[in-house]
Amino acid sequence: MDQMSRSEQNAAPFRRAVVDLGSNSVRLVVYEGELRNPLQIFNERAVLRLAKGMTSTGRLKDEALAQAETVLHRYAAIARAMGASPVEVLATSAVRDAENGRDFVQAVMKRLPDLRISVLSGEQEAALSAEGVLCGIPGADGILADLGGGSLELIRLQAGQVGEAATLPVGVIRLAERAGEDIGRARAVMIEALQSVPFTAEAAGKDLFLSGGAFRALARIHIAQTGYPLNIVHHYTINRDEARDLAGVVSEGGRKLIERMPGVPRRRIEDLPYAAVILRRLLRATGAARVVFSANGLREGWFSRLLPAQIRAEDPLLAASRDLVRGMIRDVNLPKALVIWTQPLFPDETPAQKRLREAACWLSDIGSHEHPEYRAEQAFMRVLRQAGMSLDHHARAFLALATAVRYEAPPEAGFLAPARALLDMGAAQRAETLGTALRLAYTLSAGTPHLLAGTGLELTPGRLMLSLAAANGVFAGEAVLRRLERLALLLGREADTVIQ
Repeated sequence: MDQMSRSEQNAAPFRRAVVDLGSNSVRLVVYEGELRNPLQIFNERAVLRLAKGMTSTGRLKDEALAQAETVLHRYAAIARAMGASPVEVLATSAVRDAENGRDFVQAVMKRLPDLRISVLSGEQEAALSAEGVLCGIPGADGILADLGGGSLELIRLQAGQVGEAATLPVGVIRLAERAGEDIGRARAVMIEALQSVPFTAEAAGKDLFLSGGAFRALARIHIAQTGYPLNIVHHYTINRDEARDLAGVVSEGGRKLIERMPGVPRRRIEDLPYAAVILRRLLRATGAARVVFSANGLREGWFSRLLPAQIRAEDPLLAASRDLVRGMIRDVNLPKALVIWTQPLFPDETPAQKRLREAACWLSDIGSHEHPEYRAEQAFMRVLRQAGMSLDHHARAFLALATAVRYEAPPEAGFLAPARALLDMGAAQRAETLGTALRLAYTLSAGTPHLLAGTGLELTPGRLMLSLAAANGVFAGEAVLRRLERLALLLGREADTVIQ
C-alpha cells in the first residue's frame, strides 16, 4: 500500500488555484492540467458583499473584512490540501478603491505569508477579463461588459483582439448605493457614466458579451422562462429585442415579481434590477444586435496567461474534443484517419463545418467504455454537456447528435430532443450523415487505422461508392451493406461496392 501511495503521489496532476476577491463575493477555483480549455475541479463561493456601504464611507466594513480573512484562510488551506501551485488572490474594485484596502491586504499577508495577493488596477482587471472571455469565445467581436459588485469593465473586442478599455464605478452594489436604491436614478447614473466611453458605439450591429454573476443570473432567468433545451449559460445567445424585454421586465417588475420568476438565484435578487438597468443602457449605447453570455472572465484570463504559448495557440474546439476523450479512445491515430476518410462526403463544407467534422472524428470512440445498451445516450450526454468552454451551443448539439448516431441511436429517441431543437434541418442532416459514416467506418475497421486504410468512399452525382481491398481483411458483410445503404439514402444516392 505504501508503494502504491508513493506511485500515486508521483503521478499527481498539475493544479493551479486562483481566488477572485470581488466586491460582492469571494470565489476559489482550482484548475487541473495545462489545457487550452480550463478544467475546473473545485469551485467554492462566499457572498460577503465587501463593497456594501463603501459609497458613503469610502471604507470596507470591519465585519466584512473579518469574514473575508476567515474565508481566505480556508481557501488557502483547500488549495494546499489539493496540491495547487501557484495560488493567487486577485483583489478587484472593493479592495482597490477602499481607504483601508491596503491595510486589509497587509493583515492577510501577515497571517498567510505564503499567499500571493495582487490588487488589480482597473486596466489590469479589464485585460484579464477580456483574455478570459477570448479563451472561451476566441473570435469575439463587439463590446465586452464584465459586471461586478463595485465596477463595470468595458472592453472593445475586435475579431479576437483586445482594444480600448474603461472601468466605471457602477457595479451592482455601488450603482444601487449611488442611486439611493432608486431605479429611476440608477438609469440616470448609467447614462452619465456611459457618456465617458465613446468606443461603445463601435459595436453597432455586432455582439455585446456579458460576463459576471449578475449578468449570468439574467441569462438563467431567460433560459428558464423560455424552456431553452440546454441549461448552460456559457455561449447562451439572445437577440437585441429579447435582451431588451428581459431587462425591462426585471428592472421594472419589483422584488415580488422577480422572486416568482423561474431560475432566479436567491442571492442575486437585490442585484438583478440594477444589472437589468445596466444591460438596457448598454444595449442603447452599443447598438449591439445580439447578447452573448460568458461564464469566462477574470479567473480564466489569469489561467490562460500561465499556459505555454503552444497550448494557447491550439484550436480550442479541437483541443476540447481531444481533451474530453483522453484515455477513452482505443487508437489515438484513428481520428486523423477518419477525417481523411469522411472528407469525400462533404465536398462543399465551410471551414467551420470542417472543424466540426474533425471534432466529431475525435469524439467518435468516446463510448468505447460504456455499457453497450447505453452507449448512444451516455455518449450523447457526455458530449452535449461537456465542460469545454470553447463550444457554443450549436457545436455542442451538432457533435452530440453525430456521436449518438455513430452509436446507432434511434432517430426517434427522446434524449436527442435538445440537439434537434438547437439545430436547423441542414445542420441536423449533416450531423446524421457524419454519424452514419462514422458508424460504417467502425464496422469496417474495428476501430483500427490499418483496416480503415483498406477502404475508401467516393461520391459521384448518382452513387456512393465503397471500395474494399480484399487482401486487407475487410469485406461487404450484411452490417456493412446495411449501413452503406443508410448513408447513401441520407446523401440521396445509390450505394455500390467495388472489390479491389
